[in-house]
Amino acid sequence: MDRRIFIAAGGAAVAAAGGVWYGLTRGGDTGVTQIAAAQNETPDDIDTSSIVEMVQGDPNAPVTLMEYASFTCPHCASFHAGPYKQLKTEYIDTGKVKFIYRDVYFDKYGLWAAMIARCTGPMRFFGISDMLFDRQKEWLAADTEAGIANNLRNIGKVAGLDNDTIEACLSDDQKARELVAWYQKNATADEVNATPTLFINGVKHSNMTYADLKKLIDEALAG
Repeated sequence: MDRRIFIAAGGAAVAAAGGVWYGLTRGGDTGVTQIAAAQNETPDDIDTSSIVEMVQGDPNAPVTLMEYASFTCPHCASFHAGPYKQLKTEYIDTGKVKFIYRDVYFDKYGLWAAMIARCTGPMRFFGISDMLFDRQKEWLAADTEAGIANNLRNIGKVAGLDNDTIEACLSDDQKARELVAWYQKNATADEVNATPTLFINGVKHSNMTYADLKKLIDEALAG
C-alpha cells in the first residue's frame, strides 16, 4: 500500500546516513541537478526559509490534511488518481479541509519533477502535480536520464512554461539543495518513512482507501 523510504550510500539516494548529507551538483548531459555526496554539510546547515509550503483549500478550514508523497511513487500516483480527487471535490473545494503537499525524494527524478512543479511557485503547482502523477509511467519510461529530463520539460511546456523558465528552474542548484534539506528536516521531524504518508490534524496515518480516509475526516470534523 505504500513505498518505503530507504537509506543508502549511493548517488541515487536522497537520505541522511551516518551524518553524511546527500547534496547536489550539476552533471551529465541533461543540464539538470544531479545528486551526489556533499562534504561536511547537513540539512541544518542550509537555509530553507525561502521554500514555500504548497497548500490547497481554505487556510482556516477545521481539518488539515498533510500528505508526504513522491512524484516517482506508484502508490502516490494511485492515491492522487482516486482518493485525492474525491477529497478535493468533497472536502477541499468546499472549505472543510486544508490540504498541504510535501515532497519526498526517493531519487533524483522525483527531485527534478518537484523542481518543474515548483517552477513558478504555488500558482501552477497543483496543476503540474496532477500531470506528473497522471503521466508518471510515461515520463519515467525513458531509457536515459536525458530522456526523463526531456519528458519533464515537455510537461512543463504543456503547463505553459517557456523554455527559458524551465531551464532556469532545472539548473537552480541552490534551490535543489534547499528542497532536499527541507524535505529531510520535515521527514525527520514527522518520522516519515514511507509514501504516501498522511497527517490528519497532526495524527499520522499510512496510505488508505477513500472510504477509510473519509471516515477519519468526518470524525475530525465532528470534533
